[in-house]
Amino acid sequence: MAPPSSGGTHLIELLNILEGYELGRGKLRFGSADYVHLLAEALKIVFADRRRYMADPDRVPVPIAELSAKYYAECRRAGIDLQQARDHTAGELNDVRRFLGGESSSTTHVTVVDAEGTLVAATQTLNWLFGSKVAVAGTGLFLNNCMVLMDPVPGNANSIAPGKRALSSMAPTIVLRNGAPFMALGTPGAKRIFPVVTQAILNVIDHGMSLQEAVEAPRLWTQGAQLELEQGFAEREALALALSERGHAVIFVPKVAGGMNGVLVDAQGLLHGAACWRADGTPIGISGGPAHLPDAGGIPV
Repeated sequence: MAPPSSGGTHLIELLNILEGYELGRGKLRFGSADYVHLLAEALKIVFADRRRYMADPDRVPVPIAELSAKYYAECRRAGIDLQQARDHTAGELNDVRRFLGGESSSTTHVTVVDAEGTLVAATQTLNWLFGSKVAVAGTGLFLNNCMVLMDPVPGNANSIAPGKRALSSMAPTIVLRNGAPFMALGTPGAKRIFPVVTQAILNVIDHGMSLQEAVEAPRLWTQGAQLELEQGFAEREALALALSERGHAVIFVPKVAGGMNGVLVDAQGLLHGAACWRADGTPIGISGGPAHLPDAGGIPV
């Protein structure tokens, strides 16, 4: 998902940073203190970048190529201490630009796949319930209140200005395997959207979970202050203690972000749907065509 949503760019940045670690193995198994610590530090890095660089690309140059570059991820990865929590500021992009050889300029989600493997992942929002609570006359459509997502302080990348689009974190995502559709997913959840979509992708690819397990697994989130953990983590008190000893301010919350849903095409071409417990979504399969074969007269039997 491109700007003014920050979701797609920072999802890629997160994956690039985490690519340098052997996730799903040894100390970095799902739910371990080392894994949660690493993910939390990576989240603090991308949120620092988000605050500095992300806004409406029609009004502010958004450095998508730099933020999503693997070389940039290597630079940011070097700032992670696997034994101690740190404060992270936004990265400097001049070295990345030289390396690349130039410069570049209440939510719901649905995921659909058809028999031919065509995938659609769509997230839409009014921001808060009924948005601005103003309807367009004769249409039945409400206007959103997404200006609340903009920076009220003048002079920053996402500061309020006439005609400027609001920053978002929506991240409807399609994953390809060897160039073919593999998985599509998304979720509501405001700033927590792209971090939890990233976690679900990691759950499938690195932790070997089914799609249903991946969307329902415990989540975490931070942007540099408190580290939110869902209560479903195994041995959560020991986990919280280990993370606190590394400098994290841990709190347990009922849920992080909203009800994720997605579809997956397995190696045999079978279609799998999944939706998590955090909302009232559900996976369904629908077949088309006549319910019965017609008789000789062309009338369904």
